[in-house]
Amino acid sequence: MRLNKDQESAIIGMILGDGYLQPTGKKNARLRLEHRADHKDYLVWKTKLLPDLFQGGPTFLERKHPKTQKIYRYVRQQSNSSPFLGNLRRLFYPQGKKVIPQKLDKLLKSDIALAIWYFDDGYYYPRDKSAYIYLGTISRDEAYRAHQAIIKRYSIENKVLDKKRKGFVIYIPHKELFKLKVKIERYVVPEMVYKIKFT
Repeated sequence: MRLNKDQESAIIGMILGDGYLQPTGKKNARLRLEHRADHKDYLVWKTKLLPDLFQGGPTFLERKHPKTQKIYRYVRQQSNSSPFLGNLRRLFYPQGKKVIPQKLDKLLKSDIALAIWYFDDGYYYPRDKSAYIYLGTISRDEAYRAHQAIIKRYSIENKVLDKKRKGFVIYIPHKELFKLKVKIERYVVPEMVYKIKFT
């Protein structure tokens, strides 16, 4: 399987975002993508970036919230298993839990990685005219790896904020949003436009 620079970067963006690398044997893994049902076209767009990895179409599933009992509909698609994804699994899940690896900037080979990472886990807040990328419950050191990688690879200044129970976030101030938009807007699909309506 041969992947170009954009395809490799797209996979990194998916792993940093909502994707999950599921082990399949000792050396291989597959990439599982899940999104809420009304973001189906976004999921399909992702899979079309990687035609050698993904075949067929997404599956619609339902999940009941254990406390509220509310039913959530979502879409899932899983890739073929490959040793390339197995290598990434060992890098991003060294002890079974996802981490931000060392030298992340070397893995962010093109702008599409940032675009997918932001569309998966980023939000724009009109009230304070700034954007955030949620990193989850990782270590402070990992959060600063993400912070430094974005500066080094994309020249976008940002800060690490600790949101306590929500984990760490990358905070991108208003003055840097134009840089972010220039990097990612060519990759936006219609249902993700709301995330880049910067003012």
